[in-house]
Amino acid sequence: MTTATLTSVTTDRTGWKVTGRRVLRSEWSKFWSLRSSWITLVAAVAVLIAFGVIAAAVYRAPSDGTGSGSGSGSGTTMDAVGLALTGTSITGLIVGVLGVLMSAGEYGTGMVRSTYAAVPRRWLVLASKSVVTGALVLALSTLGALISFGLGKAGLHGEDIALALGDAGVPRSLAGAGVHLALFAVLGVALGSLIRSTSGSIAALVGIVMLLPGLAAVLPGDLQDSLDPYFPGNAGAAIHALHRAPDTLSPGAGLVVFTTWVALALAAAVIRLRRTDV
Repeated sequence: MTTATLTSVTTDRTGWKVTGRRVLRSEWSKFWSLRSSWITLVAAVAVLIAFGVIAAAVYRAPSDGTGSGSGSGSGTTMDAVGLALTGTSITGLIVGVLGVLMSAGEYGTGMVRSTYAAVPRRWLVLASKSVVTGALVLALSTLGALISFGLGKAGLHGEDIALALGDAGVPRSLAGAGVHLALFAVLGVALGSLIRSTSGSIAALVGIVMLLPGLAAVLPGDLQDSLDPYFPGNAGAAIHALHRAPDTLSPGAGLVVFTTWVALALAAAVIRLRRTDV
């Protein structure tokens, strides 16, 4: 074999090497080829918009002038942004399930063996799934928050809590909702890769977000009050809060705390990928 032939073979082989960009393209194709993925994503955005519009439509200013109307649902001072983002908690669970399906789903079908055979660096698969899922949720949920806020303005016409998109803090809060939900989706991807069971991962997701604060209720009052703002659900909600409520984190601190929870889940998933077989 001549030197020219050797060079040609080498070039051809290196041209097919696994790269981060190619893995991203592969995961992008997987996402849109599965009907359950895009249907779940569309459903999540629809829920976010529907809850926000309904909450704004049924809102009635309280007679005592506290600013906590029937649409608040939490007993806290409500504002137009809070009403628009009423469905964030439920939407978060939906996009979290989407993340679980993107990762744990492959373990259930056995397709993950082919994936890891093609991409030996398993962490690259996890990273690509996280980027694809997180980016799509970020874009569409931010758009959903904007639509929810815009449609909700009609229901709040003439109310004291009505706000315009250009008012202070409103763009940051709506964008924060998108970031919160994107991180929620990545958390689902991490749990799916860590637990490798769709049902088990969904149960863990619900437990972390909804049951963990309930279990903390058995702790002494002072300790519970100190820990409560740092639970994932509460820290995530702080990211898109227009006004900081007492005993809650600031939006920046909430972002740091919730991101830390997601990073820990991803780190645990990477460790398992390296130490265990499929």
